[in-house]
Amino acid sequence: MEERLRILLCEDDENLGMLLREYLQAKGFNADLFADGESGYKAFLKGKYDLCVLDVMMPKKDGFALATEIRTVNSEVPIIFLTAKSIKEDILEGFKIGADDYITKPFSMEELVFRIEAILRRVKGKKGKEITMYKIGKFTFDTQKQVLMVDDKVTKLTTKESELLSLLCAHVNEILERNFALKTIWIDDSYFNARSMDVYITKLRKHLRDDPSIKIINIHGKGYKLIAPEVETKK
Repeated sequence: MEERLRILLCEDDENLGMLLREYLQAKGFNADLFADGESGYKAFLKGKYDLCVLDVMMPKKDGFALATEIRTVNSEVPIIFLTAKSIKEDILEGFKIGADDYITKPFSMEELVFRIEAILRRVKGKKGKEITMYKIGKFTFDTQKQVLMVDDKVTKLTTKESELLSLLCAHVNEILERNFALKTIWIDDSYFNARSMDVYITKLRKHLRDDPSIKIINIHGKGYKLIAPEVETKK
């Protein structure tokens, strides 16, 4: 029998939190509920969680602060934010921290489970991909460990950065269509996701600065192109 996936659920609204926990348990997940960011972080350090669902507005430590701390100890665990406000700044802030998705209250339980399953499918699919190493100019990019290496410098990438760089490498010196990238990585090509992808492209440009022969350029109205002198792949 397959082990139940563990979800860290942080929600300060007691009724909503208990409803969510019960619904997730009924859908076959193990969900641990915490009412504030501080107890959520302590639990994360102790337990092994497959995914985090964090309310943005919480006492003691809000969802963004909690996610930032989680990211310092684990750059890969998927994070979904629950936000009462569909304010663009909030959502972009979440993506900058390294969120995988966000959902605006009020939402349906089914929608949350759909988002969770979509993220877990993507994470699983990623593990099955064949190419594990790309050599981009002076850089070596290890897709499984999610690290970018140049000389003695090792940069640990977040899951989103790694997925986006893998797609750019697979389409090196060709146009990576914006909608294709959004649907592959974010499942949905909405305005917010498109803005968040721009944030990640900027991050990747910074990571690749050490080799001036590599560029990620915007192709207006179409997408992006990774310009690199050579890309070798290893399986």
